[in-house]
Amino acid sequence: MKGKVYLVGAGPGDPKLITMRGVECLQRAEVVVYDRLASPRLLAHVKPGAERVYVGKLPDRHTMKQEEINQLLVDLALEGKTVTRLKGGDPTIFGRVGEEAELLEANGIEFEIVPGITSAIAVPAYAGIPVTHRDLASSLSIITGHESPEKLDRSIHWDKVTNATGTLIFLMGVAKIGYISEQLITHGKSPSTPVALVRWGTRVEQETLIGTLENIAAKVEEANFKPPAVIVVGEVVNQRDSLRWYEKKPLFGTRILVTRARTQASDLVRLIEELGGEPCEYPVIETREPSDANTVQAIEQALREADTFDWLMFTSVNGVEAFYRWLKRYGVDIRKFAKARIAAVGPKTAEALQERGLAVEELPAQFRQEGLVEKLDASLKAGQRALIARGDLAREVLPRELNARGVETVELDVYETVLAEHQDEMALELLQEGAVHVVTFTSSSTVTNLIELLRRNGVEEPEKLLAKSQIASIGPLTTATAAEAGLHVTIEPEEATIEALVAAIAAQRLADRASRV
Repeated sequence: MKGKVYLVGAGPGDPKLITMRGVECLQRAEVVVYDRLASPRLLAHVKPGAERVYVGKLPDRHTMKQEEINQLLVDLALEGKTVTRLKGGDPTIFGRVGEEAELLEANGIEFEIVPGITSAIAVPAYAGIPVTHRDLASSLSIITGHESPEKLDRSIHWDKVTNATGTLIFLMGVAKIGYISEQLITHGKSPSTPVALVRWGTRVEQETLIGTLENIAAKVEEANFKPPAVIVVGEVVNQRDSLRWYEKKPLFGTRILVTRARTQASDLVRLIEELGGEPCEYPVIETREPSDANTVQAIEQALREADTFDWLMFTSVNGVEAFYRWLKRYGVDIRKFAKARIAAVGPKTAEALQERGLAVEELPAQFRQEGLVEKLDASLKAGQRALIARGDLAREVLPRELNARGVETVELDVYETVLAEHQDEMALELLQEGAVHVVTFTSSSTVTNLIELLRRNGVEEPEKLLAKSQIASIGPLTTATAAEAGLHVTIEPEEATIEALVAAIAAQRLADRASRV
């Protein structure tokens, strides 16, 4: 039985600009065939076990010829596989999708073309340039600039194209910018016509160069401006002065390494994206159920004694979630803890409890175990019994202080924190290239595990590699662990929360940007 091929436009680079249909195709694919212009972060939508085939092109090297790509899609489909061909931008705009589809049709293979947002409109928009404007341009042309001058002259009727529309968009034309400008001027465009080149638009590397037809080639050479870039010719370029919305975001141009467990990273990733940064996920920890039989037995025993506890305490969101899984496993109704007062370390932990209908009576001003002990001090009585649901790496401050006050403490390691098994190789490459601007640590375990993972991946001196980036720590305890590992923390928020951490990173990056002006 033959498979099916989805020819999907990935959008211009920002992974959130792919269509919902495109994401669906990635999720159902058994094989994903992708190129350089498709964001690697889109591969996070691919199901575990799916094959990934890179066929992209680099300026100095062709990984696979187009004819070979066409045949590859056919061969994979003839094996009965569901294939998603992921192409940058829109596949029908200079994406050679017609050639791929024609061969699939000739071999009787079912295919579907899924449109994408073309870089021709998205990249200028991210640079603050609308390609049309009521007063400036009511039409636009999209033109390839990739061919040699001889081929350009055969494929482009310069006398007609030059003044055919208000805005001219050239894709893949950086190397030919001098010739393109010369032809436009020769055929009637004013030498003072505004021109913009936007490189790697919608991505963290986005860079914009502004000039006119008469000087843009010299500016490209002076700035050593490299492809890929979209070229915009027309009066709409002047809109950039007032519409540069993306570049004004606090984290514009900032790639941030996220070391939290993938299941915990969503809030951090979302906040980074909202402020214009690019999260680079490299989870170094995973949480799982305890493997020790005695620990599991202790959890069951404590839950059976639920009505004997005066306090139910949580030190993390993970602890809350794991605790509820154990309740479900052993069929214990949370109402059996009706006698217990509930306390939490940190607002996120409290929020996780409140979402489950539990009111948190005690929340410390300092989001640490010391703060909780201080807050509870007047309420703690000798002879009381407290259950602490936590992870195996939790600090001993809370049980030690409770025991010192005569409170019988039952400590349950309801989950284990272990070294993550699967990481994105590209994240490591970006670190090694010095392309990661900020590395975040949200716990001591993320520090120690990142160091360990780097060593396992052949990095002999992880602290020297990480010195290429700014180090952001969520709080004093994590900072101390980082210092012990030889890392210099430059960003630490006043409150140990994800929101405060991102705000502190944004403030630092804005300060750095201002100092360079």
